[in-house]
Amino acid sequence: MSAMKNSVFSQKIYSFLLAAYRWYLQTPERSLDEAYNAALKIQEIEGKHFNGNKIDIDSAMYSNSVMDYFESDLKKLLKTARMRLTELKASRWFLDEENQKAAQKVGIEHPSASLVLEKLNFIDQVISKYTTSSDQITSKALIVKPTNQPVNSVISDDKSLLVNTPPLPPKLSTKDSDKKPNPNRKVDTTGILPRSILSTITRLQVELDPNSEQEVIQSFRQTQRRTIISIRFILLLIIVPLLTHQIAKAFVVGPLVERFRGSEQMQIFINSEMEEEALAELERFEEKLKFENLITKAPPLLPERLEIEMSNKAIELAEEFRHESSNAIKNVFADIFSVGAFISLLLVSKSSIAVLKDFVDNIVYGLSDSAKAFIIILFTDIFVGFHSPHGWEVLLEGVSRHWGLPANRDFIFLFIATFPVILDTIFKYWIFRFLNRISPSAVATYRNMNE
Repeated sequence: MSAMKNSVFSQKIYSFLLAAYRWYLQTPERSLDEAYNAALKIQEIEGKHFNGNKIDIDSAMYSNSVMDYFESDLKKLLKTARMRLTELKASRWFLDEENQKAAQKVGIEHPSASLVLEKLNFIDQVISKYTTSSDQITSKALIVKPTNQPVNSVISDDKSLLVNTPPLPPKLSTKDSDKKPNPNRKVDTTGILPRSILSTITRLQVELDPNSEQEVIQSFRQTQRRTIISIRFILLLIIVPLLTHQIAKAFVVGPLVERFRGSEQMQIFINSEMEEEALAELERFEEKLKFENLITKAPPLLPERLEIEMSNKAIELAEEFRHESSNAIKNVFADIFSVGAFISLLLVSKSSIAVLKDFVDNIVYGLSDSAKAFIIILFTDIFVGFHSPHGWEVLLEGVSRHWGLPANRDFIFLFIATFPVILDTIFKYWIFRFLNRISPSAVATYRNMNE
């Protein structure tokens, strides 16, 4: 009987290994088919909704919501096609002639070379329209330069974003442009006519240009999409880690911690500071009972009654601090999940980071000199100012309590004595090295306000 069971078990193992081996041998064909199907779906969307043209975010045929829907499907299909092509290349590198002969023995027939080349050619024709940048689908034409930056400056790591950005309509002269003229511009060069007259002529040319209205509308749409993507990404950076922390704490870390700390023999206090706090609370409770007995002119509190009240209070405090200790342990692991979610979000959102960077740059460069100086003074006074040590002390004590660690006064004082000084040095270097070159008037305003 046992021999029959072993035989059946061996046959099951053999069939499972054979199925896994067949799946391994069919990897190139399966990867090619999935990439080909993804390309077919992209071509189907182009044919049905874009008249056979490229799925372009600048298309005026649909609204922003509809384009977001098409872009989401396009990103998924492009990702599938590229991943499967990579898988096809890797599998063909591993599968040699012996594997191909083994595939023929087990009944696996590979498609002909002409069919494979035909499918690959079709996939390349479809994907080549969108291979200018891996993240250009969501960030194309969203990178708008600040008005006081050089034209040839690189805003993001992907230079193709700048190359494919449609030109913006000429703008009127601003304070920064008047203070820092560009020698390459015709209106800024020294000539026969005054500069203001040439600027007026240029402005009239822009206003009389029949294409200026379309360029302004296109620029507004780009700015609108950039703002929406930036605000949405900021909300994701805030909401996703918080939700991850709460979900991990409630459904993953919480049950495990409660399981290991559920018994009564487990340690109530995870550090000496909690024990001292509980003892002080118990002493205050005893003094409160005696004080209330004296002011109400009640009969003397009997030792038995006092002991019962103290025992009940001690049990209540033990349960409270046991829950606080468990909560601190949960916070440690939940914070790890939260940080992992935050880092993952940053890694998969490179295009959104580039758009957010440009959005912040435009906001900062759009501020007046006094506003820039006000923000710099506000941040420096909060983090490195005269009253900042008290804020750092409260923050460090809160973090220690959040993780259930004892508040080490020596470490807190050492941190306060060193970190704000380093931060202040970085602020001053940034003002001297970068802000002084970008906006000297803001630095002068900052110095006047700070004095």
